[in-house]
This record gives sequence, C-alpha cells and structure tokens, in this order.
Amino acid sequence: MTTLLIYVKNNNSMNDLMEKIVSLCKRRGVIFQSSEIYGGLANAWDYGPFGIELKNNIKQAWWKANVHNRYDILGMDASILMHPKVWEASGHVQNFYDLKSDCKSCKKRFKTEELKDKHKCPECGSELTEGRQFNLMFETYQGAVGDAADKIYLRPETAQGMFVNFVNILDSRHPKLPFGLAQIGKSFRNEITPGNFIFRTREFEQMEIEYFVRPQDGDKCYQSWVEERLKWYIGLGIKKDNIRKREHGKDELAHYALACTDIEYNFPIGWSELEGIANRADFDLKQHSQLSGKELKYFDEVSKEKFYPFIIEPSAGVDRSLLAFLVDAYHEEKVREETRVVLKLNKGLSPVKAAVLPLLKNRTAIVELAKKIAGDLKKDIYAVYDDTAAIGKLYRRQDEVGTPYCITVDVQSLEDKQVTVRDRDSMLQERIGVDRVKEYILEELNK
Repeated sequence: MTTLLIYVKNNNSMNDLMEKIVSLCKRRGVIFQSSEIYGGLANAWDYGPFGIELKNNIKQAWWKANVHNRYDILGMDASILMHPKVWEASGHVQNFYDLKSDCKSCKKRFKTEELKDKHKCPECGSELTEGRQFNLMFETYQGAVGDAADKIYLRPETAQGMFVNFVNILDSRHPKLPFGLAQIGKSFRNEITPGNFIFRTREFEQMEIEYFVRPQDGDKCYQSWVEERLKWYIGLGIKKDNIRKREHGKDELAHYALACTDIEYNFPIGWSELEGIANRADFDLKQHSQLSGKELKYFDEVSKEKFYPFIIEPSAGVDRSLLAFLVDAYHEEKVREETRVVLKLNKGLSPVKAAVLPLLKNRTAIVELAKKIAGDLKKDIYAVYDDTAAIGKLYRRQDEVGTPYCITVDVQSLEDKQVTVRDRDSMLQERIGVDRVKEYILEELNK
C-alpha cells in the first residue's frame, strides 16, 4: 500500500540488458511466459528447473538469516484466504484502490494518475472515461452459491495473517518483546502492470517480517532494520553501487505508517523499490482488536502494563529480489574472440552447485564414473550430470545459469583416478582426485 517511484533510464544499453536476461531465462529454463502455448498470459510467469532452484535458494537464505540464525523471530505460514473482515480492519477495502480510466475506442485501461492528458488515450488518441475507483484485491467466492455473502479475497499481502495470529503466538510460545514473526507466501494484486518482466506482477511472493516492539523503541528498531536488510543484499553479492536507501516523504506514507524507507536497486528500468521497511506504529493490532472484539494487547509482566506494541515491517518481494540478483550477476566477456555470458551469482544462491560432465558420452566407463561422482555429490548439494553436448558448449550452459564448478571426467580419469574441476569465474582448471571431489567442492562452497 506504499507508493512506488520508478526513476526511468533512457538508456538503450539498459533496455538491451533486460532483453538479454529475459532471453537467457527462456533459453536456460529459468523463467517462462505463463501459458505460452496459448499465447501467454500478461504479467504471469512460470519458474523452470533452474529458476525454482534459484528462487528457493533466495527464500532459504532469507529464512536462515531471519529465523534460524536469530533467537527473537518465529516462522509461520498463514492461509491465503482469510475472513473478509480482516481486510476491512486493515483498510484495504476502503483504501486499496487505483483511479483508472478506460479508452472508449481501444478499450485499454490506464492509471489515471500516470496520464499526462486525463482525457486522451495515450495509445490511440481517443476519448477516455473519467477516473473510477478500482479496488486492487482479487475477489472470489467461498461456497457453492456465490452470492455477495460468500465473497472473500485473495490476500494482497501476507502481513495480516501474522497480525491476526498475534494472540495465538503469545499463548503458545510466550515470547517477550521485542520479537518478530516471519512468513514467505503468495500475494495477489489486481493492478495494471507495465510489464518489465517479473518486476511487477499480479501474483507474487513476499518475504515479510512483523517485528513487535515497545512504542518507545519503535524508531530505533526501525532504523536498525533498515541497515540490517541493506547488509543482507550486499552480503549475497549485490554491488554497493547498485543499491541504496530512500526514505519516504510524508506525502508518500501509507495511512498506517509513521515512517518508511525503501531499499532501491538500479534495475534496467531505473532505480526502483526492492524492499520496504515501515514503522507501522500500533495501527494493525489496534484495528483488529476493535473490529474483532478480541484483546490484542501485550501484557508486560515486569511493569504490569498492557499496551499495543509498535510494529516494524521489513517487506521484500521474492520475484523482485530474484530479478535484482540476476541483473547484478549478469556478465559478458570476450574469450577466444567469442562472448562468454556468465551469471556470477553468490555460490549459495546458484541454482546448481556443481555439474559433472563426461568428455566422451560413448565411453561407458567414463559415463559410469561421472554418474557415480554426481550421485555422491547429490547427497549433500544440488549437482547435475550432463552429456548432451560437446564439452565447450556444456561449459557455456553452466556459466549461463551460474554453476560455480564443472567437473570433467575424461579418458585419463580412468587411469589416474583424477578429474578436472573448472572454476566458473576464473575459468582456471585443477586436477583433483576422485576421492577428494566432494570434500573439495564443499570446502570451496563454504569459503
């Protein structure tokens, strides 16, 4: 519900970069257009074999950093479908809308606020309708009748599921302030999207934390989370020059927020929001308490006070984070008069950690040894076996999906029991004993 500002670059090279990334994702099985055989569905995308691995690695890195490696944050997973009164209390029913205008001729729909001429269609020049309120929540119906009484919504954010479970967490886990709840899940917003690949879609996945603190600690905690979240991206390889903080002006703040800072990334479309960190004050628990009639105050056993905690919310998009990591990792270089494309992803995020490649796929002994090595690696990391092309082409394929290490089994391997390990970034090769391959790869990945 925050305002999204995009600083557009009029730079052909950046447009080319986005096109190259979209092409790589299609070519290498990272991301596909949804329902492509039927002409596709606008702003809907499917994650392929390598894409889902990258996406899962991002989520696991976030979960490890914010849940497993901390003592003060608990994980949960709330239902996508919630009681409709949840969205009344949150303000979505009343406030979550855009003003939209329709062209009377070509029937295209536009956000009224983005139109230079509020009366003329920017596509065909015909007359536009007056701006009308258009709620951004997807509506559906629960039950067989499908009348107004059965109307519910696909959640537009994951946050509310954590707020309405506040008392359940207090009663079951008895946490002391400050503490947080973390959740990763799908959200849906029925808005006009400008394309830009997976940057903004109607169905997306969020990684959100709701961190509950004493009111007097709200601002300090908010500032701390801004720095914490910035460090997370940099720690996973995002270049410092490509990421920055931008504090919202008072005219940008959502109705519930005391303060908000965006972590912005320099996407091919310009500087745009990667994650938002907001100080939501006590708005949410107070609203749900009033509308539900349930007591949602925190009881401090030391001071014997009851109060509504302030809530600090770091909210990141999985898909948008994935796009940032792809853009930042994309690299082209000349190798023997040819262009090598490589994703220099953080090793922990790389979809595949090691690829085992037989130099000759028609030599049974070489294939068997390569498969044995791959099978052994799979017990600890995601490794693949590939014999579908010549070795040079196999290297290029793995470079394009960011695989840190390629292990080549050749004729000599049958004699000296050694294989060639190639580093993705330097392309340096080293002969390693077959019995040391797993140990070597695991050590390198953990550096």
